Amino acid sequence: MENEPLIDEPLKRELSALYRAEGRHYHNLAHIEAMLALAGGYRASLHDAEAVEAAIWFHDAIYDSRAKDNEARSAALAEEKLAGRTDAQRLGRITAMIIATATHELPQFGDENAIRDAALFLDMDLAILGAAPDAFDAYEQAVRREYGWVEEPMWRAGRSAVLKSFLARPHIFHTEEFRQRFEAQARQNIARSIEALEA
Repeated sequence: MENEPLIDEPLKRELSALYRAEGRHYHNLAHIEAMLALAGGYRASLHDAEAVEAAIWFHDAIYDSRAKDNEARSAALAEEKLAGRTDAQRLGRITAMIIATATHELPQFGDENAIRDAALFLDMDLAILGAAPDAFDAYEQAVRREYGWVEEPMWRAGRSAVLKSFLARPHIFHTEEFRQRFEAQARQNIARSIEALEA
């Protein structure tokens, strides 16, 4: 059990198919690959890199812009697919990380290493906010397309509220590494986006 990878090739293929579904303009395979690349870059800082990679692979597996329970359903899928591949405690950490992407608040783990991994994982998920302005703008447009069914005034109000909630936090990113690398740019990008939404 221990030497079998958490996410093997057949499971990657199965999950990749979900991420290739129509209507996924941002929450697609490119987002997963970008996060996996960041996880690779910060691998030395991760306590359980494989668990973080599993959380990355599953965190947006279920994605319906009209639903409110995508994270919980993605976590349930991880629980089902990873059962028997690892112990219950580790699986619990993986599902808690996935569920935490709903609020981007840190899960209440008793273990410092697990908290640190979750902090890096959540920061990787939001790294796009601190991307170069053109990449950030493309991300905003892609998310808008995922919510194509929402009327423009409703979209502007809703998206603006989400972005303002990030700006209102003392820090957008949980870790010192990501704050130094992305925080200032993220705040500029978000402020610019709010301005455009409210114009």
